[in-house]
Amino acid sequence: MLRVRCLRGGSRGAEAAHYIGLRLGRVFTGWVQRSFQSTQAATASQNPCAADDNKAPSPVPKDCPVCSYNEWDPLEEVIVGRAENACVPPFSVEVKANTYEKYWGFYQKFGGQSFPKDHVKKAIAEIEEMCNILKREGVIVKRPDPIDWSVKYKTPDFESTGMYAAMPRDILLVVGNEIIEAPMAWRARFFEYRAYRQIIKDYFNCGAKWTTAPKPTMADELYDQDYPIHSVEDRHKLAAQGKFVTTEFEPCFDAADFIRAGRDIFVQRSQVTNYMGIEWMRRHLAPDYRVHIISFKDPNPMHIDATFNIIGPGLVLSNPDRPCHQIELFKKAGWTVIRPPVPLIPDDHPLWMSSKWLSMNVLMLDEKRVMVDANETSIQKMFEDLGISTIKVNIRHANSLGGGFHCWTCDIRRRGALQSYFD
Repeated sequence: MLRVRCLRGGSRGAEAAHYIGLRLGRVFTGWVQRSFQSTQAATASQNPCAADDNKAPSPVPKDCPVCSYNEWDPLEEVIVGRAENACVPPFSVEVKANTYEKYWGFYQKFGGQSFPKDHVKKAIAEIEEMCNILKREGVIVKRPDPIDWSVKYKTPDFESTGMYAAMPRDILLVVGNEIIEAPMAWRARFFEYRAYRQIIKDYFNCGAKWTTAPKPTMADELYDQDYPIHSVEDRHKLAAQGKFVTTEFEPCFDAADFIRAGRDIFVQRSQVTNYMGIEWMRRHLAPDYRVHIISFKDPNPMHIDATFNIIGPGLVLSNPDRPCHQIELFKKAGWTVIRPPVPLIPDDHPLWMSSKWLSMNVLMLDEKRVMVDANETSIQKMFEDLGISTIKVNIRHANSLGGGFHCWTCDIRRRGALQSYFD
């Protein structure tokens, strides 16, 4: 079996704790340091079932449709997102910190309005074809409800419009037979869970566990309102110091900052996932699962799966532009680290919420089949050289909305059992 030693935070952990302390006071500093250390210590160590609303839920059946422990066991059921009614989020501080300067004018002009309608129409058609291909491969496909995301809403702490239900990977994390609903960190995504509620209730009525993480208030204190962003160099310096636009005011995380490998789950501290959110997940999943913090040379960390994508037992895609600081630990454990080729997407194609590295944001149908972009011939060859068959699908316009195949999906059931790949 593969073995790995403790993934240590080192100076980055100390810098992050120091920064948090400066902002939140000495008492809270001690709590965060203890939480961070305990998190690092932990590293060492088919159809919806109709329910009668008048009856209590039945005991968990043996054939619960929700069961997934990793990113590569044979895929049997999946949720695929929707581009319908997708809206540009208002240009608030957390959105600014997660987007590239070349698109800030776009957000300032169109925030709260629809993404370009012709572009969305093409994205919808691409995702429909993707669903058809998944079905032909024997996968059951579920879709969230269509919602009008342009509706303005107000809480006691902020006002916003919505965004979309395009990326179920961002909001849902399946661990075993449990669906965990992430609290999210963007105000425009506060009510995104509503599009998935009917699906999750159906799974719950079939016996799945359903957990909703603490919903943040998203008050101003959750964000560094003066977060200094002027250049990529600034972002590199801030990330290296453990400074992000989200503070430690309350737990927050996006599910897409976590990636699963059986009993071991890896997570990054990012612009949308803070240490309190990671600590909440660590405690919630203990003792059956171990949550490890890893980090990257990334000026704009948000979601781990276009930076570090585990595609098989002991096999990981690691972004060459965003090297993992703990990669030697994986190598020493016997893992094969693959550096994917440079993406082929042209410079003039709009990527409003992501980088070109969506080329490595692939979906494994099993250890020997992968869904990959039809335009990315270089990474297709890489997979074929690894003995993995490629299922080619064009989602270039869907990419513009912020995600690749992994983002656009949330695997609900994979045929396999819980294993440890690090003991």
